Amino acid sequence: MKITKPRGTRDFLPAETTRRRYVENIMREVVMNWGYSEVITPTFEYLDLFTLKSGEGIVGELYNFTDKGNREMTLRPELTAPVMRMFVNEMQVAPKPLKLFYFENCFRYERPQKGRFREFWQFGVELMGSSKPDSDAEVIALASSMLSAAGIKGSLHVGHLGIIRHILSAMDTEQQGKIMRFVDKKDDTGLDDYLEEINAPADLRRDLLELICLTGEDAVKKARTITGEILELDTFEELLVLLDAYGVKYEIDFGIARGLDYYTGMVFEIYAEGLGAQNQICGGGSYQLIKLFGGGDVPSTGFGLGFDRIMEICKIEPHEQKKIAVIAMDTTRLEAIKVANKLRDFVPVHIDLMGRNFKSQLSHANTIGIDYVVIIGEQEIETGKVTLKDMETGNQVLMTVEEVIQTVTQ
Repeated sequence: MKITKPRGTRDFLPAETTRRRYVENIMREVVMNWGYSEVITPTFEYLDLFTLKSGEGIVGELYNFTDKGNREMTLRPELTAPVMRMFVNEMQVAPKPLKLFYFENCFRYERPQKGRFREFWQFGVELMGSSKPDSDAEVIALASSMLSAAGIKGSLHVGHLGIIRHILSAMDTEQQGKIMRFVDKKDDTGLDDYLEEINAPADLRRDLLELICLTGEDAVKKARTITGEILELDTFEELLVLLDAYGVKYEIDFGIARGLDYYTGMVFEIYAEGLGAQNQICGGGSYQLIKLFGGGDVPSTGFGLGFDRIMEICKIEPHEQKKIAVIAMDTTRLEAIKVANKLRDFVPVHIDLMGRNFKSQLSHANTIGIDYVVIIGEQEIETGKVTLKDMETGNQVLMTVEEVIQTVTQ
């Protein structure tokens, strides 16, 4: 009986795994250099954690189950809620701002398609404890820096939900939420129909539709003619000044809504070149979630990067180390093990495990792409040296193990 992998999942073979780890580590180095610390949360959580955050409607998208204690559980569909839960449980007294990052697999029960899987990887950042534009600017600049380090080119769009909510302030929370979701999906027809359905005032419709279409350099100036002088626009302008100081290239876009009620202020999205229609690889903003999970009123800012989409277009390849094979006769196997152990402190080393003869070992080394072969025979043991063979040129030189290390690590 042949068992295949579950639908919507993938096997990563050695070459692709090496490539993914290489890009992951590049991004890890960037985020750690910005002063963020890594956290890990459980692979499964109580179902309530996600229904509290996103509503009961999310259950259809989850890998949820009842455990042996009759508790409603689910595999995590994302990582912001688990990190907020962890903060409430264990980190509320930590010095602020608290700067955390994570890189983990997540699970959603949805129809698999190009670029979308039931198991996927998310790289994210959460900054908790500051409501200043400085925090928003740092988080945006960090996302941009991480993608740049991975060689990803794209377009960064920045908006502010407080400006849209100002226009919608006369509406109830449920109506605001529905309107935000239409804006988030760029569903102009649905938005028009819903505004008609709730009999929204004509001036509100006009102001909203004009605002969400504003982009470009003079977007803030035009927004002031719609909303008047409001604090949210002053805060947004301060954010833009800070982004300029970071050297971040951005486009003002008041049509970004993110579609989730807990976002409160700045929002941003990054769209990558080379991905076609489904080209968003990063989204985030400032939000209030901690209070929902039983904590204090702690402002937060964060983002999530779609690592799988990044890998679709990332052109960076790992810098391959030279690979060594230590070849020995049956009588010199023990010495070969000792030499291999010394070399493994510096380079990847293979040693025969199949009982092959000398010729077969050499042939196998060529098959698996070995760069150098270290030969240990009776003559080598007598001299206290080894023979190093360059598999590309065929040149062979008798040298010490220390000289081998110096040669293959240059």
